[in-house]
Amino acid sequence: MTAQLIDGNALSKQVRAEVAQRAAALVAKSGKKPGLAVVLVGDNPASQVYVRNKVKACEDVGFHSVLEKYEAAMTEAELLARVEALNNDPSIHGILVQLPLPKHIDDHKVIEAISPAKDVDGFAVESAGALMVGEPGFKACTPYGCMKMLESIGMKNLRGKHAVVIGRSNIVGKPMAMMLLAADATVTVCHSGTADLAAITRQADVIVAAVGKRKVLTADMVKPGAVVIDVGMNRNDEGKLCGDVDFDGVKEVAGWITPVPGGVGPMTITMLLVNTMESAERAFG
Repeated sequence: MTAQLIDGNALSKQVRAEVAQRAAALVAKSGKKPGLAVVLVGDNPASQVYVRNKVKACEDVGFHSVLEKYEAAMTEAELLARVEALNNDPSIHGILVQLPLPKHIDDHKVIEAISPAKDVDGFAVESAGALMVGEPGFKACTPYGCMKMLESIGMKNLRGKHAVVIGRSNIVGKPMAMMLLAADATVTVCHSGTADLAAITRQADVIVAAVGKRKVLTADMVKPGAVVIDVGMNRNDEGKLCGDVDFDGVKEVAGWITPVPGGVGPMTITMLLVNTMESAERAFG
């Protein structure tokens, strides 16, 4: 058996086309574009690439985008003031503060300062709480993208399926588990304290690997026919991008698998656009 690929690039294009149609309909109805503000503090090279990609994605689907760049010396108070100004700007429906921030700025304090109505990254405590109890709110973009990928292969309802999440971060692992639970999966969350990871993953119908460690999931750890979602972004010995999954081995056992690159990555920015679109639609009724 060779696994079928879940093509994140192709799915991303499809979802973005739908977002562009919704944006055009909103403009026709209200004369207003969905607006996303991206705030970058400092000169982290990876952050600059991510921010550039997010701004371009906004432009491609017809959004109004604002990029605010600041020196690393910006104070926490100055950044909080900018967030508050964006909270009060009616042309902005989503606010994204690119992480990591310089060490003298408290990430948590800044994220919590973003209005829940504009927290399109889904990182704030109120957004996480809404996800936990099933209330309307914004879902963290990477796990939201993973759910969209499962839906694309006919796995929208996971009743009777065992899903294993490897990783417990606030950004991916925990919200991933909540979204799988909401889809009626039976969910196990594994992490560095898990005693026998392979014994658990071999029971799984769906595995989401999100720990940032190469080859954390190998072929002998996967049940034949399982769906494997690889969230990891690492570099191999040759410096090429790779995930958390031993792709070459696991693809011979799994039923479906996401590649790295070209899997979950494109979907993360796409779901940011979906959240911003939803925020704008709420704002204009």
